[in-house]
Amino acid sequence: MTTTTAAAQPTWKDRLGRAEYRWSPYLYIAPFFVVFAITGLYPLLYTAWVSLHKWHLIGGEQGFVGMQNYVDVVQQPTFWIALRNTFSIFLLSSVPQIIVAVFIAWILDSNLRAKTFWRMGVLLPYVVAPVAVSMIFTKVFADQSGMANTLLGMIGVDPIGWHANAFASHIAIANMVNFRWTGYNALILLAAMQAIPQELYEAATVDGAGRARQFFSVTIPQLRSTIIFVVITSTIGGLQIFDEPRMFDTMGNGGADKQWLTLTMYLYQLGWGPQKSFGRAAAIAWILFLIIILIGMINFAITQRIATSGGDRRRGRGGRGRGRGGSSAGEGSTPLPTPAPQTGLDVTPGAVLVDDGKEQR
Repeated sequence: MTTTTAAAQPTWKDRLGRAEYRWSPYLYIAPFFVVFAITGLYPLLYTAWVSLHKWHLIGGEQGFVGMQNYVDVVQQPTFWIALRNTFSIFLLSSVPQIIVAVFIAWILDSNLRAKTFWRMGVLLPYVVAPVAVSMIFTKVFADQSGMANTLLGMIGVDPIGWHANAFASHIAIANMVNFRWTGYNALILLAAMQAIPQELYEAATVDGAGRARQFFSVTIPQLRSTIIFVVITSTIGGLQIFDEPRMFDTMGNGGADKQWLTLTMYLYQLGWGPQKSFGRAAAIAWILFLIIILIGMINFAITQRIATSGGDRRRGRGGRGRGRGGSSAGEGSTPLPTPAPQTGLDVTPGAVLVDDGKEQR
């Protein structure tokens, strides 16, 4: 009896094996969360702490002020100008960028010669440094001798003040952003397109769908999750834009009348400019963080709603097709044969089998 009890008790090796089986997955992913806590979560919380204090760049902390930094920032007209410019540049860059990236990915997914060359070619602008891109586009969109105004003059259009006009400057900066990031997003979408099963395209071809119909009815619905990812990342990057507007002119102040001043540039001016107010700069950082979270949630909800409604419509069409001919192929398809009814076997409750329980033929 004693021997049986001793044998049933787990040894330290058994306990170690169970602990390793239970805790090893957490240990494998722990390095990421440790690094994220140090480089991401701690700065985020520390920025929130700074935003509640009067904090000078040189003098340091000078007392708790609560939400006063947020109130002071929101009451400044420059904040609303920067917010308007940020959203304008974001919309002018992100929306065309995603649409063009989807079509570029679709073209690269077709049977092209030298596929690797074209795929590497669309990624080259992403490799170029943002400062170099800004310098090139600053010359292209120069007010007096820029290539853009030269081309417009050849077709009889008056020169555009790319630096004087607010909307024109937003278009120029959006072109910089699109030049760098369209190819990057196109490769992400291309990778998702290559994961779509070919059986779906073969079935669409059998049903008579052309390439355009396959693109909108097969490719786009299958890219739902990837498009959501690209939209969210573009939202984050578009609202945090800094390099392109900062380098759009030699002064780097967002224009004489703040025509292209963005929130991140305004944050930089408050924290490292004449005011040297880290408290107000931290408040802008947190306002921008909350705006990004809100816009990201709205984008996610809209894309999910569109994808869900599209799936419901497809299921509705499939149900109507099966009702007409027994399959979703629609009119012209051969209906499935109806099985012949059985005779001689009553399956109603309380029935008695006839002919010794054998089915009559």
